[in-house]
Amino acid sequence: MRIRLNPIVKKDLQVGARSMRISWGLFAYEGVLMLLFLLLVAIMQEEHNLYYQDSNIYGDLVSFFPSLAVLQVFIVGLITPIITAGAISGERERQTLDIMLTTCMSPFSIVAGKLMSAVVRILFFVVAGMPIMAISFVVGGLKWSSLFYFVLAITLLAIFSGSIGIFCSSVCRKSIASVILSFVFYFVIYILTFVPAVLKALFSLSSYDYGVGESTLFWLFNPLMFFEEFFSLINTGETLMGGGNFDKDDVGAITYFLSQNNRWVFASAACILLLSVLFMLAAAWKVNPMHSPSGKRRGRKK
Repeated sequence: MRIRLNPIVKKDLQVGARSMRISWGLFAYEGVLMLLFLLLVAIMQEEHNLYYQDSNIYGDLVSFFPSLAVLQVFIVGLITPIITAGAISGERERQTLDIMLTTCMSPFSIVAGKLMSAVVRILFFVVAGMPIMAISFVVGGLKWSSLFYFVLAITLLAIFSGSIGIFCSSVCRKSIASVILSFVFYFVIYILTFVPAVLKALFSLSSYDYGVGESTLFWLFNPLMFFEEFFSLINTGETLMGGGNFDKDDVGAITYFLSQNNRWVFASAACILLLSVLFMLAAAWKVNPMHSPSGKRRGRKK
């Protein structure tokens, strides 16, 4: 059975493979990871020489994985909206979007193709960084399954960040404006999701009713909290939310249920994926010419 690849993904990958931009990007990405790796090695060696530790230095290599992984998460979360912010607006600027809409591809297929091509390019960088991260698994005692879960987690982040960029690109007509709007959405999702819990905590202090209630459910949509729980699960075997420190009366029944047996990580991944699908559907609706003012006028004339 032959698998049919999205034409936009095929075209974008072929065009990108002919340029040196990806090669130079991989070189810069590997260079940043190598600099952090050498810095960690220097810090680790200095600590052993300063305090005359007799412990096995190879055991400290476990810390390489979260350090390098956090750096990769930061880079992916930063560059993915920039890559996808010009996906639709760039087609408008080149006046090729109307031609693309005349093909047999649906608006959602166009949006999904643009997102998939960006995610594939991001995975090139992640795979290129695996040899450095694999040091922690060879001599550090971590399970190889943790590396597989990390790839899944960073793929989820790429889909989420890319869906925001695609949506902003479908709303704005200029790529610069879509990049700015993407980081505005970042601020709303990454920062303002903490506001309900903070307000609830302040209200609890004033009313002597200590507890945050169900306000922490907004954290399910925050990738920062997802990766905090994910790395805690990888390093310690349990999440911070699932450490058993919550009382059912303080956090609410739903939050208490999700905090048990590490359910929080899987629930957060599902919420982030759901939010990504909503962004993609909104982008497809915006790209559809029948939903534009000119398309509506043509429909009324008919």
